[in-house]
Amino acid sequence: MKRAFAFLALSAACGLSFAQMSPVGLWRSIDDETGQPKAEIRIVESNGALLGRIERSLRKEGTQRPTCEACTDDRKGRPMIGLDIVRGGTQAEGKDVWEGGKILDPENGKEYRARFSPIDGGKKLEVRGYLGPFWRTQTWERVQ
Repeated sequence: MKRAFAFLALSAACGLSFAQMSPVGLWRSIDDETGQPKAEIRIVESNGALLGRIERSLRKEGTQRPTCEACTDDRKGRPMIGLDIVRGGTQAEGKDVWEGGKILDPENGKEYRARFSPIDGGKKLEVRGYLGPFWRTQTWERVQ
């Protein structure tokens, strides 16, 4: 009985550890210019691919944009809260990296190829957006 309990406890701990090394969860995005929190983004897995939405703005009152006017696709004019900013992306075989999706910067309406890499034991998420040969990286902090 003790062995069965120990096995179950170890299995649960391994499962929790594995779950942390995933981009799925609630993340706080940090402005790479000011270092201040911008928003909380909930990333879920839907049909084997990532989907991320702005759940909450962390900007000061008066500096928030209510809708995505810079967007040029189906998101134009949509409210920022609830806006899909991550679409697609699957886990690279044998790696803790998700790539192949897109990420939107609602500030300028540009969409970038994206790569998501959990770091620091899953406490942080390295988010890299590519536009041609150029890229920009942000580090998001796990909220949940």
